[in-house]
Amino acid sequence: MALLMGYDVGSSSVKATLMDAATGKALASATSPDKELEIIAKQAGWAEQHPGTWWEHVRLATQKIKATVAFDASDVKAIGISYQMHGLVLVDKNKEVLRPSIIWCDSRAVQIGQKAARDIGARKCLRRLLNLPGNFTASKLAWVKVNEPKTYAKVHKMMLPGDFVAMKMTGAIRTTPSGLSEGIMWDYEKDQLADFVLGNYGISSDLIAETVPTFSVQGELTSAAAAELGLAAGTPVSYRGGDQPNNALSLSVLKPGEVAVTAGTSGVVYGVTDQSNYDPKSRVNIFVHVNHTVKKPRYGVLLCLNGTGILNSWLKHNVAGEGLDYPQMNDLAATVPVGSDGLVILPYGNGAERTLENRNIGASVHGWNFNIHKKAHLLRAAQEGIVFALNYGLEIMRDMGTKLKTVKAGNANMFLSPLFAEAFATITGATVELYSTDGSQGAARGAGIGAGIYKGSQDAFVGLEPVRKVEPNKKLKKAYQGAYENWHAVLKQQL
Repeated sequence: MALLMGYDVGSSSVKATLMDAATGKALASATSPDKELEIIAKQAGWAEQHPGTWWEHVRLATQKIKATVAFDASDVKAIGISYQMHGLVLVDKNKEVLRPSIIWCDSRAVQIGQKAARDIGARKCLRRLLNLPGNFTASKLAWVKVNEPKTYAKVHKMMLPGDFVAMKMTGAIRTTPSGLSEGIMWDYEKDQLADFVLGNYGISSDLIAETVPTFSVQGELTSAAAAELGLAAGTPVSYRGGDQPNNALSLSVLKPGEVAVTAGTSGVVYGVTDQSNYDPKSRVNIFVHVNHTVKKPRYGVLLCLNGTGILNSWLKHNVAGEGLDYPQMNDLAATVPVGSDGLVILPYGNGAERTLENRNIGASVHGWNFNIHKKAHLLRAAQEGIVFALNYGLEIMRDMGTKLKTVKAGNANMFLSPLFAEAFATITGATVELYSTDGSQGAARGAGIGAGIYKGSQDAFVGLEPVRKVEPNKKLKKAYQGAYENWHAVLKQQL
């Protein structure tokens, strides 16, 4: 029996899944801790976590699985890791962590990234990096160099969060091309480390970990790590991927034209292309996808919308009243016609939005008529506003040449709303396939690919079938297009 273990190391929690490689069935899953992990904010705009905490919860989640289902540790043939993107972990020569990790939502390095773009030249950055340096991992390392020189002097290697977890498992410090790209350290023209970015920051390339393929045996579980996890020493760690590329993998989004969508607190659209194009205004980000090769390039175009499910949640807790749950809110919203009788909501109330060129315009309600609009209108306008904001981002991706053929999403969060799913399918014109899967399952399947348990990537998705499909509603296409145009006109007035 061949089993696969997948870990999804997020900023909120760690989830582990034990999967049967032959059937693709999740035998057990566990999350640790039960409450969200603490994010340390010593100053406004800062966000840090202790890497050791991630490892502790990898251990605890594994223990929960072992307590849930009996299995022989030797049957686990491969381990995969998904992780929160863009974080910075620094270790010394003894592999000891030098400071808390500066994680994805930390904004302290914004000005450093802006200066690098000016120094290098925005055009060169976009051509070679497909992004601007921004507030990504390389800029965060430069911040440490400038502001914490004593710490920087002790740095042996910098890593991403997933690289750290893999180091704890294998003792080896390694990273991937996809990982380097999310740190804005990958030269797309030369398909190698972007030395000119590091040179601008005065950072030695010696601090960068050895690069290994995303799908490969990247190390083996040490005796010490095996003892902590209750797994077998020598088990290969054969995959690591950032959470968004990995989410796409979990949905089998690997070919040009395939798109993965998540609509939780924030929303993400991740489309795969074989073209190294970029948005001149850098409103979306381009990363090396998990299955990229020189001969068959695969890039992930990532659109992020901060204000997604958080708007629906706010309405539930502050408008809907204690008596309404989410399904009842969806039913009430569905009593209102498309376009919400002219009521428009812009869902931008969760910080600066990259699709709006990093403007923070806030959430707002427009066209509110006290004689017409009721609670149901607010609930529908919110869901339509989120869908339209995502479609606005998709138009940027389309302008870059990203094709939209198949949309896949987890059967969770906002997609549990029939109204939301239908509105998204109709305005985008794409069939939406909904699956019951998650990041830890994707990491497990990725491990199977990297260890050669599966002959190819397509074999890895045995047992992955859509729970349901949502087709565009042709009868409502015109109505949704009109509602979107009205919403877009309101947005332009605010910009």
